[in-house]
Amino acid sequence: MLTIMLETGELNISEITRRAGLSHSATARHLEFLTRSGILTEKRFNRIRIFAVDQSSPLTGALTRFYTDWKEAKESFYPPAYN
Repeated sequence: MLTIMLETGELNISEITRRAGLSHSATARHLEFLTRSGILTEKRFNRIRIFAVDQSSPLTGALTRFYTDWKEAKESFYPPAYN
């Protein structure tokens, strides 16, 4: 779920649920944790919940750098058929 958000930046909960392949309640619990941790922000428009990566958080910056470095290392280590 974290990688989905780092790659997209902002999505509604239904799309996050679809991409993660989790139930709505499991997705909501994960998103609640990430929001309380300061990694995501949440906007509500009636019943629509939109989550976005909080770019102002130092933790988000560290996670983004780690994820980018990990992806680059994975792509250089494994042949293209595995990526």
